[in-house]
Amino acid sequence: MIESPLEARLSQYTPLTFAERDALRWLERRERSVAAGEVLIEEGAATDQLYLVASGWLHGSVRLKDGGRQILRFYFVGDVTTTFSIAWGRSAARLQAVSPANLYQIPKDVFGRLFRSQPRLGALLYAVAASEQVAMADRLTSIGRTDGFTRIATLLLDIRSRLRVADGLDGSTFELPLTQQDLGDAVGLTKTHVNRSLKALEETGLVERTGRLIRINDVDRLARLVDFKDRHGEIATDWLPTAGPRSDMDHTTARIEEHM
Repeated sequence: MIESPLEARLSQYTPLTFAERDALRWLERRERSVAAGEVLIEEGAATDQLYLVASGWLHGSVRLKDGGRQILRFYFVGDVTTTFSIAWGRSAARLQAVSPANLYQIPKDVFGRLFRSQPRLGALLYAVAASEQVAMADRLTSIGRTDGFTRIATLLLDIRSRLRVADGLDGSTFELPLTQQDLGDAVGLTKTHVNRSLKALEETGLVERTGRLIRINDVDRLARLVDFKDRHGEIATDWLPTAGPRSDMDHTTARIEEHM
C-alpha cells in the first residue's frame, strides 16, 4: 500500500502501528488539486476544513494595514494546514498555493476523532506542532535582531531542514519556487534587500543559485555562521503514550519476528 504523506512524515520520528497507519490513510478520502497562486481560504473566513499537503508548496499570510503582506509560514508535503483556524473557527491567515499542489480535505471533526481513537498520534502531532512553533519563534528572533544576510540564510536552512523530513530530500540542493517578494515577505525585507542578501550569500561560496535551484555547499558551516538550530530533524518521543498491542506494531518488525 502506498504510504500517505502524513504517515511518511510522522514515521520519521517513531515506528507507527498498523492501526495508526490506517487511521492516517482514512483521513485522505477527499482529494483536491489547486493551481499555483490559487487561494484556498481568506484571512478571517469561517472554515471547518483542514488540508493535508500531498504535493506542492503553500504559504499562510496576513495582510498588513499599509497593504503589505507578512508570510507566517510555508507548508510542504505532510503538513496539515489551516490549523490557524482550529482555535476560533475562522482562519487567522490566508492560505495560498505557491506551486501546483494536491491536497486532502479533512473536516475538523474527523481530525478531532483521530485524537480520541489514536492518542499516541495526537500526542505526536502536538509535538510536531510545538517544534514548528519554536522554529517560527527562531524566525521571529531572526527578523527582529539580525541583518538581511542572516535572515535569508536562516530561512533557506529552515526550508532545507523541513524538506528533508517532508519528502526525504537527500543532500542540500532543492528547488525554491518562491519569488524574491515571497522571501522578503517571510523575513521582513524589501525585494532589493533580498537580492543583495542572496548575492552576499553566493559571494561566500556557501550558497549557489541556478535558476530556481538552491545548493547549500556547506550546511554545517552556514548554520554556525548564522547560529541556525535545526528544529525539525528530531523530536523526542519517549514521553508519548504507549502504542497499541505488540501484534499491531509496524509490519517490518512483525515479519522479522515471525521468521526468528
